[in-house]
Amino acid sequence: MSATDTAVGRQARIVLIITVVASALLVIDITIVSVALPSIQSDLGGSLAALQWIIIGYTVTFGAFQQAAGSLSDRLGRRAMFMSGIALFTLSSLACGVAPNALTLDLARGVQGVGAAFVLANAMPLIAQVYEGQARNMAIAVWGTTLGACGAVAPVIGGLLVDLTQWRYLFLINVPIGAIALFLCRTRLPADPPRTSLAGIDWTGAGLLVLTLGVINFGLTRGEDQGWGSAATLAQLGVGVVLLAGFLVLERRVQAPTLDLSLFRVPTFVAATLIAFFSRFATVGGSVYYILYFQSARGLSPLQNGLLMMAIFAPQLGMGLVAGKLQAKYSPSHIIAAGFGILAIGGLAMAWSFDRDTAIWAALPGLLLWGVGGGLAGSPSMSLAVNVVPKQRAGMASGAINSLFMFGAGAGAAIFGILFRDRISDRAGGEPVLAGADHDEIVSAAAQGDISRALEHVPDAVTGQVRRTLETAVSDGASNVMTWAAIICVGTAAVALTLVRKKDLLTGAPEPEKTPDKAEPEPA
Repeated sequence: MSATDTAVGRQARIVLIITVVASALLVIDITIVSVALPSIQSDLGGSLAALQWIIIGYTVTFGAFQQAAGSLSDRLGRRAMFMSGIALFTLSSLACGVAPNALTLDLARGVQGVGAAFVLANAMPLIAQVYEGQARNMAIAVWGTTLGACGAVAPVIGGLLVDLTQWRYLFLINVPIGAIALFLCRTRLPADPPRTSLAGIDWTGAGLLVLTLGVINFGLTRGEDQGWGSAATLAQLGVGVVLLAGFLVLERRVQAPTLDLSLFRVPTFVAATLIAFFSRFATVGGSVYYILYFQSARGLSPLQNGLLMMAIFAPQLGMGLVAGKLQAKYSPSHIIAAGFGILAIGGLAMAWSFDRDTAIWAALPGLLLWGVGGGLAGSPSMSLAVNVVPKQRAGMASGAINSLFMFGAGAGAAIFGILFRDRISDRAGGEPVLAGADHDEIVSAAAQGDISRALEHVPDAVTGQVRRTLETAVSDGASNVMTWAAIICVGTAAVALTLVRKKDLLTGAPEPEKTPDKAEPEPA
């Protein structure tokens, strides 16, 4: 291998390390804060609604800016946009850490979500810029599985920081790491090509899309608390649909659109978007309710639940790297379909085991299969979109996929939540003592996993009987959710087999071995 090839490989590995570290920060910040909410309220005061916005503000802006950030990076440069995101994320983390009141913290979290969107939307395009073929698939597998690990351990990290220090360090710890990441970006990331004229950028479309995604994300995030059939939720989602229709009309008329709708004429790109949406719909949406089952119906503590979840996360991380390797020999359609097939079997196994009268260890086979299937399907699903577009449009493709990841998770939690609550309501309706005026309050509390609060609405003499009823109802609800999650996984596997085509892949398809003097750089 020549000195030039060695230098190219070294630079590619540095880019991968930088994108992994920067992306890990923002993924951790999605969930790390949840464990600190009681401490934050004790320190800053504020209402429950203000506390909820600490999480909602971040997730709404994070989802809203994904597509715009990715598309603009195709025109303004990946390095510049990535560094801007890190800078914004770091400064807003500092603002969060020194916030004097809940309102300031809420606003800073919203800005932090914008910075996070700019980082994540440019991570895959940066990787795609320095890796080719199978090396790209492997690099994205390393990136994706690392982020999965970070998301899994985030609550544990948050709990340790809160116990050992105070909640402000959840945000302040980002500042030195962000500063180091900025230094590495400035000195090690490849320079952007000359910037194109700003006059040709679809600023109206980008702004309209941010507003559209923000409104829809807000409606999905607030739907459970507002009520899915409430006027507020229906109005929010309705406005989002109208804005989306306006955006699509606009994109057909502009010369350089924020989202090129002609991409949807490519079957493999359509498959990538559908897989992105339904994968998060089933996996993230379903996870909310099997966690509620273990904590509410089986009485596990958060720590015990976290340890049990390692049955999912450990095989998921390992199989993510295996999937990256498999893409050197097999079509991504087959790997993705196999992964979702295993997910479906795991979902059905969990649905069968969710019974308060069954040993809790009966859920382990389903959890293990859920992890294996998720890891196998995840890596090739993430790389699919950027492998069907030229490097110059990787930001647009990455932004679309990341936006749909967020939408899928929100929609899955929402729709599965309706199924979950309905099953609990049906069970509770069959219990005479629960037929009183407090029926809705009891069902609502049980559907949120708080059976103790539900029992406050029943006489002391029947709390034991009602607890058993509600635990059985939660078990049935979780079982119903996982059955539907398995059905969605089967449908997603069919999408992969039907729409993913090798001829659409510009890079990353199975390819013959290269000669040593032309070998691609391997990720660390």
